[in-house]
Amino acid sequence: MGMGLRNGFLLILSCVVTLSLSVWGRPATFLEDFRITWSDSHIRQIDGGRAIQLVLDQNSGCGFASKRQYLFGRVSMKIKLIPGDSAGTVTAFYMNSDTDAVRDELDFEFLGNRTGQPYTVQTNIYAHGKGDREQRVNLWFDPAADFHTYSIMWNHHQIVFYVDEVPIRVYKNNEARNIPYPKLQPMGVYSTLWEADDWATRGGLEKIDWTKAPFLAYYKDFDIEGCPVPGPATCATNSRNWWEGTAYQALNAMEAKRYRWVRMNHVIYDYCTDKSRYPVTPPECMSII
Repeated sequence: MGMGLRNGFLLILSCVVTLSLSVWGRPATFLEDFRITWSDSHIRQIDGGRAIQLVLDQNSGCGFASKRQYLFGRVSMKIKLIPGDSAGTVTAFYMNSDTDAVRDELDFEFLGNRTGQPYTVQTNIYAHGKGDREQRVNLWFDPAADFHTYSIMWNHHQIVFYVDEVPIRVYKNNEARNIPYPKLQPMGVYSTLWEADDWATRGGLEKIDWTKAPFLAYYKDFDIEGCPVPGPATCATNSRNWWEGTAYQALNAMEAKRYRWVRMNHVIYDYCTDKSRYPVTPPECMSII
């Protein structure tokens, strides 16, 4: 995932993030569970640490990450994306193992648009260092008009990306077929807002309109339920964790119906069907949901 700013450009990007983090249901302020990873001068706390403001300008971008990593569970946040002309901007919410050659990563990347065009969310999955599993979905609502909930569910059986409890992507554990699945490395939770007009909107054809700055996005109700690392050594293998229950080992009937609707009506790119990149269909694409 790219993080840098291209020299010579000016962008002031600010957001308000309201935090209600829970590990085993425990509320937290920003400094209790997060650290600034990118330019502390561009992040300030609001509402007693339950909210923070991020600013991206010509000097630096900014971002934050959880102090701990987690192994399995669910992470979610409510996001209100940049309204109007947001072309060239990326709002990222992801989990990452912070390792190089064998990186595991689960990505939400919200790709800015020209005014009036649909917002696109790109998801990607890295397992044991193997990535390039991009899928893109045009959202069926205006994500800048109100808050919507974006979640990642991760257990021993599957990874599911949700938008307002609607599954938009499923990645099954197919280790029995020698397909990598992230299950050994804990991952931290990250969020950044940054400029990527070399690729984000129509493959880089649409550039940022700097006259529209500052660009505003908002987050709230950030929530993690999972096994913290360091933490109890037996947590990740405990089959009694709620996210390992039978109800979360596969999509239920309603979720499967919603998932088919998304796949039929809103997917605009799927690496599984990109024959120019993959003349032979990747084996994980052959799994049945």
